[in-house]
This record gives sequence, C-alpha cells and structure tokens, in this order.
Amino acid sequence: MFFAEEAIVDSAMSFSEAIEGTTAPDEIILSLSLVDVFYYSFDGRKHQGQMLISKELEDDAYDIFNVIEKIFFPVDKVIPITAYQWNDYRSMADNNTSSFNFRVIEGTTKLSMHSLGKALDINPVQNPVIYPNGVVAPEGAKYQPDERGTFSADHPIVREFLKRGWHWGGNFNQPKDYHHFEKP
Repeated sequence: MFFAEEAIVDSAMSFSEAIEGTTAPDEIILSLSLVDVFYYSFDGRKHQGQMLISKELEDDAYDIFNVIEKIFFPVDKVIPITAYQWNDYRSMADNNTSSFNFRVIEGTTKLSMHSLGKALDINPVQNPVIYPNGVVAPEGAKYQPDERGTFSADHPIVREFLKRGWHWGGNFNQPKDYHHFEKP
C-alpha cells in the first residue's frame, strides 16, 4: 500500500495575513495570488510553503515547483516576506524563497519586479547577489555552483525558467544575482 508523504508546513497564511503591512497600492494587491508550493528542503523531507505572486505567473510557479519537487532540488523554505516585516535582507539571511515584496531596486528609485509579484528569489544563501565591488548578499553567503540548492547556467531549474520566458539574475551583467528570476 502507498502512503503519501505528509508535508511539513512552513507557511499557512491567509491572503490577508500574507499582505499585512505592505504599502503596495490596491491595484497591485488585487493582481496577486497566494500559492501553496511543495518542495524538499535540505532536511530531505517534503515541505509546503507559500508565496505571493502575480496571478499572471501563478501557473509558471506551480509548474516550476512541480519540477523542483520532482527532481528533489532542495529549497530551504518558502514564506511570504511579511513574516520578515517586509525586510529583504532578513528574508535573504534566513535563506527564504519569496516573490512579492513592494520595494525599489537597491540603490535606485525604480520599483523592483518583486513589487509586481513578477520576480522570484530562490535559496539566497546558496545563490547570493555578488556586486562588482565584491560585496556579497546575504552577508556570509558563498556562491559554489556544485553545492546542493545552487543554480548554474545549465541547471534544469534555470532552463525551466528560461524556457518559460523568465530572465535569470546569473545572466545579468552586474550585479550577478544568482537567486533571482523575473518575468517582465
């Protein structure tokens, strides 16, 4: 007899809990969907998390996480960033995978694709941002493409995103943003 593996729940928020405290305008909030995703974490066990993402990209999120789950690609956790008081640095330092966060691009006044729920960051500790001056975020992270949970240009998850029209931050000129995927 086959028994389905019970998932460890990393996040079980309602939509109103997931958007609590955001400064995003209503038209953006109304364009978002809260999706439940399944993945295997670094503990080798199945987990269930949640992300706020643009309704337009909901199917992509489900399909990509189905691939992530199927190939046992480890994802540390997937929790809406409200749990980190909308602080991107806290979320990254905790190796949290997330999508929607109403904020500007670091060092600019331009809204990030995260502000529209059209960007997804996966495993920031394994896949950090590396700035031209050598600064790495989150602090203490190292990019080692051969390590579990890390992306490289030929990784099946990177290929899955690119096949669907997403852009990967590892292909950006500067900074290299290895955890970042966006679909303009």
